[in-house]
Amino acid sequence: MFTGIITHRGRIAALTRPVGGDLRLTVETDMPLDDIAIGASVAHNGVCLTVVTKEANRYDLQISNETIDKTNVGDWKIGDLLNLERSLRLGDELGGHLVYGHVDAVASVVERHAEEGSIRHTFEVPAEFAKFIATKGSICLDGVSLTVNSVEGNRFGVNIIPHTAEVTSFGTYQVGSRVNFEIDIMARYVARQREVQ
Repeated sequence: MFTGIITHRGRIAALTRPVGGDLRLTVETDMPLDDIAIGASVAHNGVCLTVVTKEANRYDLQISNETIDKTNVGDWKIGDLLNLERSLRLGDELGGHLVYGHVDAVASVVERHAEEGSIRHTFEVPAEFAKFIATKGSICLDGVSLTVNSVEGNRFGVNIIPHTAEVTSFGTYQVGSRVNFEIDIMARYVARQREVQ
C-alpha cells in the first residue's frame, strides 16, 4: 500500500526480455536501498513491483505479461524517468490517499495548458471508469495522488503545480502521453455498494 506521494525518481538503465520470459527491468536511483529487502514492493509510476535483486544504486524487477497488458509498462524505454514510492509503513504520514499500486487502466492526456500558476492536464479514461471519478475526489496517475478539479463524461482535469512537475514525471507529459490510472478505493466501494442495493 502507498500514499501517492513521490519521494524519489529512478531511471531505467536496462530492459531485457528473454524469449518466452518475463520482462526484466533495471532501475538506477538515489533512493536509499540499504533497508529495502529482496521481495519488497516499490511503486513505479503507480505500478506495484517487486525488487528481485539489488546492488549499490540499482535494482532489478521482473514484470509479467499481465502487468504489461494492464499498464503503460510496455511504453517504457531505457532512459525513462519513473516516479518511485516505497510501501507505506504503519505510523507513516498519509499525505496523499490510500493507493494500492493496482493499476485499473491507462489514461491519456488530451489537453494541457497553463492556468494561472499551474498546468491544467485533461485526461481521458475508458468510459467504464467514468463513474469512479468525482470533482474534488482523489485519483492516482503514474503513482501521484491528485485532486480531481473537473469531470466531464470520461474526461477529467487536474492542476499540476510547479513543485509537482519538477519532482515527478508530470513535467514531461504532452498531449498523447499515456499514464497509469488507479481509482480511489473509496470510490470503488461506494460504486459497488450502489450496484448491489
